[in-house]
Amino acid sequence: MLPFDAKPATPVLLSGSPYERGLGQATKAGVSDEQIRTAVLGRVDQASAAGLLDADGLRYIEAQRAFLSAHDPDTMAELAGIADGFGLMEDDLFVHQHITILRDLKTAAEIDTDGCSTWAVGDSEDGPLVVKNRDFSGTHLGVQRVFLHEGPDIETGRMICVGSAGSPGAYSSGINAAGLALVDNHVGTRHHGVGWLRYFAMTRILATCRTVDEAVAFIAARRHAGGGNLVLADRSGATAAIEFGTDTFGIERGAASWRTNHFVTAKMAGCNLLKDGDRIDENSSIRFDFLSRLIPNRRWNVAQAAALMASHAEDGSGVGPLCQHAVRDDSQTISTVIYRCDKASLHFLEGNPCSGQWQLFEMPV
Repeated sequence: MLPFDAKPATPVLLSGSPYERGLGQATKAGVSDEQIRTAVLGRVDQASAAGLLDADGLRYIEAQRAFLSAHDPDTMAELAGIADGFGLMEDDLFVHQHITILRDLKTAAEIDTDGCSTWAVGDSEDGPLVVKNRDFSGTHLGVQRVFLHEGPDIETGRMICVGSAGSPGAYSSGINAAGLALVDNHVGTRHHGVGWLRYFAMTRILATCRTVDEAVAFIAARRHAGGGNLVLADRSGATAAIEFGTDTFGIERGAASWRTNHFVTAKMAGCNLLKDGDRIDENSSIRFDFLSRLIPNRRWNVAQAAALMASHAEDGSGVGPLCQHAVRDDSQTISTVIYRCDKASLHFLEGNPCSGQWQLFEMPV
């Protein structure tokens, strides 16, 4: 029986080479060129107005382009396909992918914010679970999609990714046919460098790794741009939380893992860059403590996970804990995902998880 009346749904199929999958978004995602231009160019214009694209910012972007072209040509090809499909300049799309980093590098900038609450358990009534509330203040609410990727570069067979039209691969979360699932959180950091962008690494992990062990090894062998967390689980029940520096990481492994929007390991806690006045940053510790009390002390299932992600602050303030409603013009929860690693399936709800219709996406056999 499907929990809480989840409706079976079909993901948007993107097949072929990375470039072809990127190009296919324009004809298959059901999103207009105008919507994508608004979502992408609006943020790029906002970044420019905030001074993020000054000489230092542009030098960083060019160094990133050279690095990623050499080390992750598949995702760069997907990005080129998206740009061609939607009639965008590839340069604008590349900048769009780096705006959160550029914002950290110029900390006084006023620009949209994103958050997220994530967790994983290796043993539940429904097998290993990976769960995320996606919190964002930008224009992604109307362009979120569930994509099924298949192509010659996907060594794991297939992957289902929740992302945004106009962005490549696992822009928010995903699961592959081997049962490895991952979700991410934004974390502002004082230390960025030239290296793998987190979203790009997520896509390559799903395309090439089958277990948490393999994913950790993938990350540890590479230099990263820094910032953000990943929470992962695989079909065997292994889980991990990974905090991204550039050439160092905070890694915790165990029966359960959880993160919000700050670093907590001894290696990475000193790198936090929390923005004053940002509600998501300010309630990150409240949400983390809430997850710390609940996640390891209960045996979960999908329906209980959905109920947890719909929880609100007891005092009605909107400050926490997990389901974030818009207060002022800031972040709100724009979707919730619950991955089942044993079935390589995904429950997805767009909008606040306290309302709306759940959908069930299953990996094709």
